[in-house]
Parts: sequence; C-alpha cells; structure tokens
Amino acid sequence: MTTPQRVGDAGHSRYTYRLRVSSTARTALLSEWFRCRWIWNECVAASRKAYRDKEDCGPARLDNMLTQARTVNSWLREGSSVPQQQIIRDFAKSRAKALKDIKARLPMRQRAGMPKLKKKRRAHPTLNYTRRGFQLKGGRLHLAGSIVLTVVWSRDLPASPTSVRVYQDSLGHWYCSFVIAGQAQPLPETGAVIGIDWGVKETATTTSDDHDLPHAEHGKKAATKLARYQRMMARRKPKRGQAASKRYREARRLAAKVHKKVARQRQDAGRKWAKRVVTDHDALAVEDFRPKFLAKSTMARKAADAAISATKSALIEMGRKHARKVHLVHPAHTTMDCGHCGARTKHALPLSERTYSCTACGVSSSRDKNSARVMLVRAGLVPGWR
Repeated sequence: MTTPQRVGDAGHSRYTYRLRVSSTARTALLSEWFRCRWIWNECVAASRKAYRDKEDCGPARLDNMLTQARTVNSWLREGSSVPQQQIIRDFAKSRAKALKDIKARLPMRQRAGMPKLKKKRRAHPTLNYTRRGFQLKGGRLHLAGSIVLTVVWSRDLPASPTSVRVYQDSLGHWYCSFVIAGQAQPLPETGAVIGIDWGVKETATTTSDDHDLPHAEHGKKAATKLARYQRMMARRKPKRGQAASKRYREARRLAAKVHKKVARQRQDAGRKWAKRVVTDHDALAVEDFRPKFLAKSTMARKAADAAISATKSALIEMGRKHARKVHLVHPAHTTMDCGHCGARTKHALPLSERTYSCTACGVSSSRDKNSARVMLVRAGLVPGWR
C-alpha cells in the first residue's frame, strides 16, 4: 500500500500585475538588467573555473566578488545593490541544485543543468527586490534607484508583500509579481471527497462525472496560425552575424503572441477547474503524476497540450489556499489495481485497453475511473462509488 502525502499549510502566494512603464523607467530597468546580467555571467565564469579547480564557489565567495566589482566599476555602483545581490542568490541556488543532482548520480535527463550564460538577445529582463528595495506609494511601485512604475491593480493585495519580481515577457510587456505569506481562506464543508487521475485522452478523470476535465486542445486549435508565423520567421531569418530585420522581429512577435495566448488559455482553464473541484470537495486524492517521460513518447505533443503539470500545480495551490486536504498518491500500479476489491492484474494493461475488468470481483468500469477510485482507496478516504 502506498502511503499518501498530505499537502498542508498555505505557504506563499504570488500576485501578478501588469505594469505601465514610461520610456524613462524602461531605460532605467534595462540598465539595471544589463548590470545584473553582467554579474550573472561573471558568476558563471567563476563557477566554471572553481569546478575545474575543484574549489568551493558558494554565496560568500560570490558576494565578495560583487563587492570587489562594485569597488572597481563605477557603472555598477550606479545601480542598486538589491537586485545585484538577489541575482547572486538565484545563481547560488541554481548551482547548488545542479551539484546536488550530480552528487546523487541522477541520470542526465533528470539533472538540473549548471547555470549558463545569459545572452543579450535571448534572456528576458528579470529583477528581484527584497523589502528594503521597493515601496508602494499612492498605488505606484517605487524601486530602488528612483524607478517609479504604474501598476494596473486588477485586484487588491491581501497583505503587505515581502518581495517583488519585475520582469518582461516575450511580447515586451512588463509585469510585477509580489510574494505574500499565504493566508488560508477556508470554504464551507461539503462532506464530499474526490479521486483524480491524470491522463492524455482526458486531462483529468475523477470519481465524479461532473468534475472530469476534458482535453481542451488549445494548442491544436492554434497550430495552423502558429505554423504560418513560423514559416514567416523561417523565410525572414537573418544570416549568421547579421541583425534581425524589422519584418523578422514582427513575425517572431506574432508567433510569441500565439504561444502566450495558448499558455493563458491553459492556465485559465486549469484554475477554474481547480476552484470548482476544491469548492465542492473537502478532501482530494490526487495522482502524484510527473509527465516528463511523455516528452519522448509518441504522445508528447498531446501531453504537452494537456498541461497536466500546470493543472496539477493549480489544484494543489487552490487546495492550500482554501484549507482543503490534498493527498498526493504515488501512481505505481494504479492502472493494475481494482478500485473495489484491491486485486491486482498479473500484467500491465496496454494503453489501447480502455476498460478495466477485475477477474476477482467481476467489476467492469472505465480504466481511468477505476484509477481515480484507486487514488481514494490509497488515500484512506474510500467513499461510495459514484
């Protein structure tokens, strides 16, 4: 029997807002990003040298390097030290994760890669500020270095933020993302529980027919338009060493716009479904499914379009926010066990076989519905079959 993991406290939440950035503020933000990108690349060079020489390259050494660099370079001192220190923290965290995976001897496909250089034309600006690096005054965001940004307040902040990330997306739009300590918002108890199984034919199959999440195929619907813009990019692609033309940049922007729309559609559908599931049930038994292996299978495109990982994250986050019990159940043998008597088949069921028939108790049901009920059984909830 697999022991379920219960997801507990509310943790931290992010509240993201669109920014209206003036030309002066944009110039200042890009200047800050230029300094931070230079520091990141210097950290990459120092890390590679330390790795070759088998030396330590922790946050203390990198902080000392930043202090020396700010002493020597006056153009670094013109910027705020807060985002520069934070990018070193991010680099150290990324490097520590990569070294941990190497030490654990994980396969290459499962390792976090060592931090790489941030190239000028590919890396999008991202600036992190702690509490001492920003203020909210009169509805505007004031950053260290006298940078003032207008925030589009689509909703109120429930509490004072502890940090903020200012970043630009692939379309050139600017956003700010505030981090706030999680505050639970309990919902009325319903006395109902639900089991959830992830799949490709349907994104989520549950023990309740009213809460199944069909595959919306947002990516498939946008494939024709995206292919058109990608062909435009291919025709207008500049030669090596040449600057991109205006028409190429326009085609690239149109393709990025389609990608952005699809991502937002998937996110919106996942959050709305998660809110409905959490509202109607007190406890959730969720398959702890990690669909990385699907990326190399024949179902890669459809699996990516289903956005299982993003939907699962939205469900867990919504459960934490509303103080629901979320049990993450290991997916091993969930398609082979019977959700009624617990018997296990002697062989794995092929994907083409969509009906589960138990030879022990004689129950026959949909393969995915049976797996969803197995989630409930392993989580210790075991309600009546719906």
